[in-house]
Amino acid sequence: MMAARVKMALALGAALIVTACEQRPAGEPVIRTELGDPVPSDDPIDIVPLPQNAQDGAASADAIDDPAAQIASACAPATFEDIALTHCIADPAAHRITTALAPVSGDDFGTLKGWAAGRDASAIAFAMNAGMYGDDLRPLGYFVQESERLSELARGDGDGNFYLKPNGVFFGTGGAWQILDTGTFLRTIGTRPQFGTQSGPMLVINGELHPEFQDNGPSRAIRNGVGIDADGRAHFVISQSPISFGQFARFFKDELGTPNALYLDGNVSSLWDPATGRMDAGRVGPLLVVERVNEQ
Repeated sequence: MMAARVKMALALGAALIVTACEQRPAGEPVIRTELGDPVPSDDPIDIVPLPQNAQDGAASADAIDDPAAQIASACAPATFEDIALTHCIADPAAHRITTALAPVSGDDFGTLKGWAAGRDASAIAFAMNAGMYGDDLRPLGYFVQESERLSELARGDGDGNFYLKPNGVFFGTGGAWQILDTGTFLRTIGTRPQFGTQSGPMLVINGELHPEFQDNGPSRAIRNGVGIDADGRAHFVISQSPISFGQFARFFKDELGTPNALYLDGNVSSLWDPATGRMDAGRVGPLLVVERVNEQ
């Protein structure tokens, strides 16, 4: 019996290594086929229950034991057109937004877990992947961290969702946060912000949906994005199951009332919410970190 258990453990370990090696180290390409239904788990091993973000190759998650669980979460479940979402709010009166990069080496390279290791979780309201990246996990476009520009504004054409024009930039200094399409950002912003990340496509542009979106097109994926409302709050949303671009954009426009909203990424979309212990395990590169500055 003991020998059988040892063989089973060795086999499981080998399977996990193969799975880890097969993870894609790049952001989401243009999705031209509809993802299938979530894959049910037949694993007989005892595992920690996952948030509903483990979908057909999308980000999986682990729960973590964290003292930050004593603090109220800035995130809450939502439902739109029968799609389950997680909706997180950053308020300038209570939060500071910064950008960061996931580690490019170590056991947990390219993950939120790797970035979070050793940090004071009680100071973090939540963190989310911040846009698309290349094989080196570096941002594809404009990226500013602590007022230092690490990557230039991308204005060219290419393949993938990032280049579905107009794309845009989420940026800010202090408690003033904005989302602008890339052309408007280039023409009107002359001072480097404290943080900034470029991604694409725009979801909502001056109160209108992106012109290339269908109402409910065939492209479905786990997706995340950010929008700014009239009060200057940033709304971060991540879907719990595959959602179309049209549905996702309508949630920002019709439910959240954000005149401008930006798509961040899909399939690798990941969230760390220390207050609930949610730690998604998708491969990420650039990050948006929402820190607590005051008690709400």
